[in-house]
Amino acid sequence: MVCDMARVLVIDDNDTLREGTLIALKKAGHDVLGFRNGLEGVAGFQVKGADVVVTDLKMDGLDGIEVTKRVKAHDPGVVVLVMTAFGTIETAVEAMRQGAHDFIQKPFPTDLIRAKVDAALELVRTRQRVTRLEAANEALSSDLAQRSGTQLIGDSESMQKLVTGIRRAAATDATVFVNGESGTGKELVARMLHEQSPRKAKPFVTTHCAALAETLLESELFGHERGAFTGAVKRKLGRFELADGGTLFLDEIGEISPAVQTKLLRVLQEREIQRVGGEDTVKVDVRVVAATHRDLKAEVAAGRFREDLFYRLHVVPLTVPPLRERPEDVALLAKHFVAKHAPRINPQVKALSPEALAALGRYAWPGNVRELENAIEQSLVFAEGTVLDEKELPAFLQSASARAAQSSGNLPIPVGDRPLPDILEDLERQLIQRAYDKAKGVKTETARLLGIKTSALYYKLEKYGFIQKGETPAE
Repeated sequence: MVCDMARVLVIDDNDTLREGTLIALKKAGHDVLGFRNGLEGVAGFQVKGADVVVTDLKMDGLDGIEVTKRVKAHDPGVVVLVMTAFGTIETAVEAMRQGAHDFIQKPFPTDLIRAKVDAALELVRTRQRVTRLEAANEALSSDLAQRSGTQLIGDSESMQKLVTGIRRAAATDATVFVNGESGTGKELVARMLHEQSPRKAKPFVTTHCAALAETLLESELFGHERGAFTGAVKRKLGRFELADGGTLFLDEIGEISPAVQTKLLRVLQEREIQRVGGEDTVKVDVRVVAATHRDLKAEVAAGRFREDLFYRLHVVPLTVPPLRERPEDVALLAKHFVAKHAPRINPQVKALSPEALAALGRYAWPGNVRELENAIEQSLVFAEGTVLDEKELPAFLQSASARAAQSSGNLPIPVGDRPLPDILEDLERQLIQRAYDKAKGVKTETARLLGIKTSALYYKLEKYGFIQKGETPAE
């Protein structure tokens, strides 16, 4: 293993040879376990795990070939050495075919078994190095793929204050706490911190703490050893190790359990982690950025979040303002999203009409920047000209605009005193008609364009007479 003791299992029904092999390998500094038959050996391996298994070939019950098959099925990465006094080409070939790494002829000197095990362990170390590099490369590649053009859009005073705070915090190595509502761009802030810091050449790794159960989150953050729990067939590196030298973004930190809070506090204090199921500690050099939409001070007061962890995380606080508090940034963001998404969705669209921008500015945006971006993407699907117009915005924006105009006295009550629900139904029917025509009656595509479930689409198609009740539209 890398940086810790290797574990070797020795399986042999000859007590003298087994004990002699155990003694020789223990003197070489290995953690060695001995078993007197194949059944015991396989059971011990499944519980304890091992880097190398040394097994006799001829044994009652499970022979060395069957032992090899079973341990390799449990952990394909284990290295198996088969020893026998009945060595023939046929048995050697069969052992290799079932996954054995090498074949040892009995009797053998202790120097030979030590050399064979050392060679096997070097193979284990090489595989682990490759796995570690692949995992780190994957994390870095993902980071680089998302890194291009990272920026916060906004000319408002609150956004300029935030950008200044990011620049100053990035120059330090202090832990940063980002607070803001869902959809405001907390991860974008974390990425900017990383990209403007001396760690920018190293990985930027993210973890959404609310998306995983407690046991899975612990393994995700700190990694686990082989055999730590059911299904842990090999060592897994956690996010802290993958982010070594770089930045780890812990999103929705307010959702973690008390047990994980305790372990995270220790990592921040000691700068070292302990994998699940492991005994050794691993030093890590990671800059932590944490974020939440919750009021963590209130969570501390309620006893749901550790006060000492709060202060460990809350070294440099940054707040991302909600979009409703900076309406002057809506038009700028909308233009940015058109430039970003139009080349992919609808290349002919180059701008937004003044009426569309005014409608966007009248909406409160409870979903913040994420909701605005989604609305622009949806609008681009239905846009027919080079300028995105108000009538091509999602129905909820058109109805909001109508309500705002009516409340200001600019929109007369429709002829016949039609109630607002009827007006909204007309807008919804028009939107569905455009999507249904664009998708050529294909229900799954229509639902995708509208951003609703197919079950909801069926109801609306029947409601507005696009299909007869009970009729199934084209898939």
